Order: sequence, then C-alpha cells, then structure tokens
Amino acid sequence: MKMEGTGLEGLTVDLTRLDEIMEDAGLVRAGQWDYERVTYDRKIEAKGDTFYLRVQAYGVEGDIGGRHALIKLLTPLLGKHYYPHGVEYGEGEYFPTTVVNTSKALLKQVADEIQKIQ
Repeated sequence: MKMEGTGLEGLTVDLTRLDEIMEDAGLVRAGQWDYERVTYDRKIEAKGDTFYLRVQAYGVEGDIGGRHALIKLLTPLLGKHYYPHGVEYGEGEYFPTTVVNTSKALLKQVADEIQKIQ
C-alpha cells in the first residue's frame, strides 16, 4: 500500500541527519543500502499479523557508503508479511486501521522533523 500524501515524497535531506530522524521514529536502515539507495523499515505487529512500514530513498549527491550524501525520499510503503514468502505491498491487502494510523503518525513525525531542518 502506498502511503501517499505524507509530505515525505520528494524531500531531500542529509543522510546523517536522516538516519537520526528515522532512528528516533523506530525506522531501521541496518544493512539495507547500496551506494545509491537506502531503505528504512519498521516492524508493526497487530492482530497476530506482521506488517512493515518501509521508507525508500536514493542519493542525489554524494556517496551513501561514505555517509556523506544528500538523499531524496520516495513514497513510503506499508506491507504485510507472509511467512516464508516475504512482504506484499499490493493494494488488495488488508491493513488494520490501527496499523495504518500508527504508520501515518510515524511518517508525520518524520516529516515534521525533516521540515524543521529544511
């Protein structure tokens, strides 16, 4: 599910600062990056199911591996995990209201923090 209208789409921010903001919101980058792209995830469990909020971005300047990069954010995604197959982001998936509301609140927190430093 695309989480449109969050205010994150198209924002650019320094990678080091973005890592801090995402960590404060519980979104983890871990090893999910290459020299051009980064991905932040947050696991959300509800009603016996597991969901993932994912924020993807790509470098528009600098080197992500060297931690000196300007990052442009893409539209966040919400997906449902199916063991052992992985995460499905399709529009046909059911997402509980609590999961959607939690995701929106987290994304608003991230957007607000980025806006403060713009």
